[in-house]
Amino acid sequence: MGLPDEAGDDIFLPSGLLRVDLFCEAALAALAESIRLARETRWDNLRSPHVFMGLLAVPDPGVRNWGERLQADLPRLLEQFQELFHQEEGEREPLLLLNREFFSDNVIRLLREAWHRARENGRPYVTPMDLLICLLTSTHSIVAECFERIGFTAAKLTELAVIAEHASDEP
Repeated sequence: MGLPDEAGDDIFLPSGLLRVDLFCEAALAALAESIRLARETRWDNLRSPHVFMGLLAVPDPGVRNWGERLQADLPRLLEQFQELFHQEEGEREPLLLLNREFFSDNVIRLLREAWHRARENGRPYVTPMDLLICLLTSTHSIVAECFERIGFTAAKLTELAVIAEHASDEP
């Protein structure tokens, strides 16, 4: 029996493992860091702030350009998010893998939106900028809410990310 068209186009294999072939190396590095940071902050599942922290931990040229446009110190920003999302309670080394079972619903939605955005832009894989832009534009984004508390709207953050993405695409 064949799989429905949508299942063959999903970012997850039937086993629940993430289809790593749909992500560029830099995006995979950011996701691996996200898992590491989720463990380090004692979460037993991957949440959208962890994905953001992963992008900050191993920033590609687009993420670095976004940080410069924001006039942000990315290592300091990472440190602040780690402090904000650290849990005192919880296992010291929770088991986390790049598997749907360990992702929050928001992260699953984020990854699917990033894959959709990559395809809309004619790319065969998800980039860190796809992850960042989708993270900032998702409804009820906790990352965007954190920035709004210090005066940056999600719209402004996204605008700067799109500008940075186009700047990093230029030769």
